[in-house]
Amino acid sequence: MRRPAPSRPPVGHPSRRRLPGGWPGRLLAAVVLAVLALPGAQAAELTVSVAASLSGAVREVAVAHEAANPGLKVRLNAGASGALLQQIVRGAPVDVFVSADLETMDQARARGLVPAQGVRPLAGNTLVVAVPAAATYTPRALADLLQPAVARVAVGLPGSVPAGRHARAALEAAGLWSAIEPRVVGAMSVRQALDHVARGEVDAAFVYATDAALMPERVRVAFTVATAQPLRSAVAPVIASRQPEAAERFIAQLLSPAGQAVLARHGFTRP
Repeated sequence: MRRPAPSRPPVGHPSRRRLPGGWPGRLLAAVVLAVLALPGAQAAELTVSVAASLSGAVREVAVAHEAANPGLKVRLNAGASGALLQQIVRGAPVDVFVSADLETMDQARARGLVPAQGVRPLAGNTLVVAVPAAATYTPRALADLLQPAVARVAVGLPGSVPAGRHARAALEAAGLWSAIEPRVVGAMSVRQALDHVARGEVDAAFVYATDAALMPERVRVAFTVATAQPLRSAVAPVIASRQPEAAERFIAQLLSPAGQAVLARHGFTRP
């Protein structure tokens, strides 16, 4: 007597599913690996160390650059130019360096951190003395900072903050630094100096004109500070960059007419 053939489980039954270890599973794994290996399949990340005073404008350019380059993520690391330089010296993974002044960039070039021919001027700025919007006394010149009404003056640390270095140089040129130094409140960045004056923690602060313009309802410019040299920021690729081509493309975006238009909207001038 012939035994009936065993019935096959219906489609979708657990017993008919192929195991991952079979050839379909191996084929799927191979396809996934091939896709991940394609250029641009994984999001590339570009790290830009940018001076605090330029961070707002550079962030706006970065957003437009990301939109034009799908798969690219621009990560900004903002701070005082000198502090950012020290991070690069210690091996921080940075692709592009944007300094608030040429002096700090020259230090980076002297240390072999950026190409000798790769440094480009980015934008110009102006140093001003700002006071709280509600201040009852407004100094009109550097000598006025010695008045009793000005008990505290925020200045970026000259060793790492370019705005602070320019402020000290201007006060020294006027023969006022030693007299004003006891009133100085040190700031880790120009934005911290701006915060001090905006909160009324100091009676005056040395900041960039572009910074003061960020808080027109909380601070006002008392006067412009004459500096020995024009204030110019600079940009350069970092030699140790893991993505040199992407770094150069981003720098080109900053220097393009569209990038310069963004900087102009933020109050910067052409270098």
